[in-house]
Amino acid sequence: MDRLSVGKGMMDGVEDAGDDLMSGPRLAIGELAGEFGLTHRTIRHYEDEGLLSPERIGSAPGGARVYGHRDRARLALICRGKRLGFSLAEIKDFLNLYDTDDAQIEQMRYMRTIARRRISALEQQLADVKQTLSELCTIDTQISEHLRRNGITETQDMEEKHS
Repeated sequence: MDRLSVGKGMMDGVEDAGDDLMSGPRLAIGELAGEFGLTHRTIRHYEDEGLLSPERIGSAPGGARVYGHRDRARLALICRGKRLGFSLAEIKDFLNLYDTDDAQIEQMRYMRTIARRRISALEQQLADVKQTLSELCTIDTQISEHLRRNGITETQDMEEKHS
């Protein structure tokens, strides 16, 4: 898989996030939360962060939120971005680039940049985990050998724990 398809991968399975807010079904916050397995608080947080812009029904400042197709598509991208380890700021920048040009060239370039940065971080974490596992295995072997030299078997050690 080339690096560009990594950027597009974030959008796989997500319909056009730029469709008109009013097209398609309109969902209440509970319906949207249930569909994505999120809490109302999480969705409101995404709204506070400027990631979602639901329509308000009613004249009061706290009118009911109604989420359209665009919000649903954006929420799918937010969830995927979070699963991939991107920050909300990175996700917001990615989403905001959607409207800059029809071909989404800048959006794809940005995604490629942050995806490569994330790949690098994950590769470093993987190397660190492998090193830690190696060190722990060495410690385990050394302890087992020490216990064996002192006449304690793994079975005896386990039996003493459960007594």
